[in-house]
Amino acid sequence: MIDYSFPGLFNYWVVFLLMMIGFYIVIVHENLIKKIVGLNVFQVSVFILYISMAKIKGGTAPILADGIEVYSNPLPHVLILTAIVVGVATTALGLALVVRIQESFGTIEDNEIRDIEERQE
Repeated sequence: MIDYSFPGLFNYWVVFLLMMIGFYIVIVHENLIKKIVGLNVFQVSVFILYISMAKIKGGTAPILADGIEVYSNPLPHVLILTAIVVGVATTALGLALVVRIQESFGTIEDNEIRDIEERQE
């Protein structure tokens, strides 16, 4: 039976809160590094969502043993490990692009970069 009370939905509230914080950071801040941090916060919320949905109450690791009848599915956890690696690589690429933007424009503020590009045209 699904528990729809607040304690039963706590993990979904945490996911929702982290998603909105990450989305807010990306939308509001003009600093490119802060935007990358916001994307990482959003990404962590998705990781928490998948991991929390994969856990079964009373479930154990899928190792065959006598007396165990309820198993948790390990596939979402493996997919999240892969997503973490991809996320780290994407963050590294984003930070490398920020370094190149800083070298080219002398700033990492989005609105200043737009102003410089408009003046060049």
